[in-house]
Amino acid sequence: MERPLISVSGLSKYYLENMPVLKDVNFNIESGEFVAIMGHSGSGKSTLMNILGCLDTATDGHYYLEGRDTAALNSDELALLRNRLIGFVFQGFNLLPRSSILDNIGLPLLYAGKSKAERREKASIMLERVGLAQFGDRRPNQLSGGQQQRVAIARALVTDPKLILADEPTGNLDTQTGEDIMKIFQTLNEDQNITIILVTHEPDIAAHAKRLIRVVDGRIATDQPS
Repeated sequence: MERPLISVSGLSKYYLENMPVLKDVNFNIESGEFVAIMGHSGSGKSTLMNILGCLDTATDGHYYLEGRDTAALNSDELALLRNRLIGFVFQGFNLLPRSSILDNIGLPLLYAGKSKAERREKASIMLERVGLAQFGDRRPNQLSGGQQQRVAIARALVTDPKLILADEPTGNLDTQTGEDIMKIFQTLNEDQNITIILVTHEPDIAAHAKRLIRVVDGRIATDQPS
């Protein structure tokens, strides 16, 4: 039987001794799933996303990513795992304002030790994939919000990740642009079998996913098909 891409068991996170942010969280996510994690502000969903992205660690419990217990990895090993397996898309785009669009997209490949020529070639391919091939030499402030988020998606894809973590990716976009971004995620999931985990507080955005996990006060309240 094939192991799940993600397995979380007994996961808890405390920032202060008597203030748990996550409490006994348990779930598996298989390769190729499209999962939305919903919850109000302060529910723990962003903390959970950070742990899934190996940007934070749990206080108790286990998080296995592709069969590896992330608690047993040091910071360098976690960074390599992130770079190899995970692409990130954030609400605020997180683009470098003084770098070209191509250089922004190629940044994860810089961390992976790729040459400048390799980075620009792969970045060009990804930029074309998100429909912005003509904008490679521009700067982020020369693009609209929706275009910047497409660039962020291209950056997330440049390392050929198995998993994309998207934290409120439509939060800074108008309704129609947000729908366009969600269609890109759906295509990536359905046509390329990329696993997508999306954090959102918007029901209409969560409806694009195939599975919905609701987090309430640090616990999984419901986990069902959306």
